[in-house]
Amino acid sequence: MWGGRFAEATDALVQAFNASIDVDREMALEDLDGSIAHATMLGEQGIVEPDEAAALVAGLRALRHEVEAGEVAWSVALEDVHMNLERRLTERLGPLGGKLHTARSRNDQVATDFRLAVRARSHRLIALLRELRGVFVALAERDLDVILPGYTHLQVAQPVRLGHHWLAYFEMLSRDQARLEDSLARLDVSPLGAGALAGTGFPIDRHRTSELLGFREPAANSLDAVSDRDFALEFLSAAAIAAMHLSRLAEELILWSSQEFGFIELPDSHTTGSSIMPQKKNPDVAELIRGKTGRVYGALVGLLTVMKGLPLAYNKDMQEDKEGVFDAAATLAVCLRLTADMLPKTRVRAERTRHAAGRAFSNATDLADHLARGGLPFREAHEAVGKLVAIALSEGVDLQDLPLERLRSVAPQLDDAVYRVLDVESVVDARDSYGGTARERVVEQIARARARLAPEAPAAGAARDAGDAP
Repeated sequence: MWGGRFAEATDALVQAFNASIDVDREMALEDLDGSIAHATMLGEQGIVEPDEAAALVAGLRALRHEVEAGEVAWSVALEDVHMNLERRLTERLGPLGGKLHTARSRNDQVATDFRLAVRARSHRLIALLRELRGVFVALAERDLDVILPGYTHLQVAQPVRLGHHWLAYFEMLSRDQARLEDSLARLDVSPLGAGALAGTGFPIDRHRTSELLGFREPAANSLDAVSDRDFALEFLSAAAIAAMHLSRLAEELILWSSQEFGFIELPDSHTTGSSIMPQKKNPDVAELIRGKTGRVYGALVGLLTVMKGLPLAYNKDMQEDKEGVFDAAATLAVCLRLTADMLPKTRVRAERTRHAAGRAFSNATDLADHLARGGLPFREAHEAVGKLVAIALSEGVDLQDLPLERLRSVAPQLDDAVYRVLDVESVVDARDSYGGTARERVVEQIARARARLAPEAPAAGAARDAGDAP
């Protein structure tokens, strides 16, 4: 593999330590696609004879079928996916197989493969994000009239519609999807033909190989093409943010399904029991989604750390770039899949959420607003309502349970209309500003969400299974 430079065999532990085949074999199909494009271009440019190029392409396509059928025996001695496949091709074609590497280095080869692999995984995650966004819109329609407490500081703040709550996650995931889509524009350049670092003296056509591989254009600088991994870092950054959003949702599902909240019941299919306590129903799927977020964060921090001190151009440290990316992509994919499957089967206890929404003085702000609308300065209204809350607390009731004379002892301008103001439905529908939780506004949000989803065609390449399991 190293030619004539070395007089001593590689130490066995060094060989194992140096090998990347256990990880980069995941890019076997991308490697073959890149080689087919390269061989095609070599023939078109006359760098190899046309019949030789045709034989190389045919051999590579046959090898692709072997990889897809799981018939390739991977060798650690051959170090990586590139050398394993080249050796297999040479066994099939003889010395002609050695011509494939003309005008190419493993440095531009691996950079090309990795971009293709990240592109495929990005499309897969985009498709899953779009599907989950659709789930949230369906849930918003289903739960439009379910009212529950809204929280700040995990303390009851103001009541909201559950549909409004679900649509908050629709917006978060929409940005997650947009981040991945945006990152594809910067990923969409081909390193192939950059060589080891400085290009090549052969009359290659980099625009042709870029076209064959579906890239927008070839990378403009050969040093940058082989030595940077910002496309992978951007992918991991977008994945980490998406995982964070799923983790926040998972935390709410865990809280809401507890006996203390009792707002929802998670489906049996996505929960587990206890080996000792027969009454338990544990939200293990949600807990694992919350926990696996750390793996995605770790992949991002790991690659940032690998890259931070590297001089140009390629360094062996960069072999550590792929494992975290592949693991993060697979982890996020399975978390998105499980969330999309679990949420529609989750049962909401609407009576419990509505009761909770009307407790803990969630209507206090509305009473202050009501007094302010009557001409009282808001700060004075705020103080008056604070006094009424203190009275209600001392009597163990809520504001709507205080008799009118008790309310008027602090705010004499109040009349019977105050009880309509304090009703939980009125409180929710009073929030009718753009983007608010009033029923009319939530219906508008659902319509906008549906309109945003409608023109989004399934992402190209989304059908390829790029890691549905961790």
